[in-house]
Amino acid sequence: MPSQTNGHRPRVHVILQAKGGVGKSYVSAVVAQYYRNRQCAVRCFDTDPGNATFTQYKALDVEHIGDLIQGGVINQKRFDPLVEKLLNGDGVSVVDTGASTFLPFWNYVLENEVLTLLENNGRQVYMHCVVTGGQAMKDTLNGLDRLAQTTSHKCIIVWLNEFFGEVRDGNRPFEQFKLAQDLAPKLVGSVLIRKLNPDTFEDDVQQMLRTRLTFEEAIVSEDFSLVSKQRLQIVRRELFEQMDELEL
Repeated sequence: MPSQTNGHRPRVHVILQAKGGVGKSYVSAVVAQYYRNRQCAVRCFDTDPGNATFTQYKALDVEHIGDLIQGGVINQKRFDPLVEKLLNGDGVSVVDTGASTFLPFWNYVLENEVLTLLENNGRQVYMHCVVTGGQAMKDTLNGLDRLAQTTSHKCIIVWLNEFFGEVRDGNRPFEQFKLAQDLAPKLVGSVLIRKLNPDTFEDDVQQMLRTRLTFEEAIVSEDFSLVSKQRLQIVRRELFEQMDELEL
């Protein structure tokens, strides 16, 4: 039986980014798998009303927070039951928010002082934001800035997703961006999803993502060769070791 907290107070991890299609659900799945691998009790939630990708990971038993849309718009009071769930129970909670729910959910969090409410009820809160390279880099950096400017907490973890290209400004890596330096007091750290060989590693990871399998499921699946399983183990190890360094 997994321990509830492994000696830590309950953790709440929320994955947020206004830009869609940048890997939020992948990050949510990785965070959930990381804690399951560390023998923690994990609860998963998906608030995306239209494209609930996280919910499709059957092994993670993700609860879909539905009925958010009323009269064609998101009714923010429908987030109340989710917060009640986050305020109760032990272990780790992982919340994947869709691009369409980013603004209404974050406005709800700010207006109702949800971060303070969670902290006052013994929760350790982390906000995860994905930043990508390529054409979406500016938009995802703006999403990170918008998120960071509305909180005074040191609670933000940046996921640098190189699938669309390196997160660099000329020769400068993300850590040297002016934005990263300005936000340093609010950043817990970063995790790099590095660009992989498209013929081998990337193909295996994309197959795993398409079928909504966890690393553990893919590594024992007959649909992956022994060499593919080895590559997936390498990818998982790299991500988990970076998360270990953040002391989450």
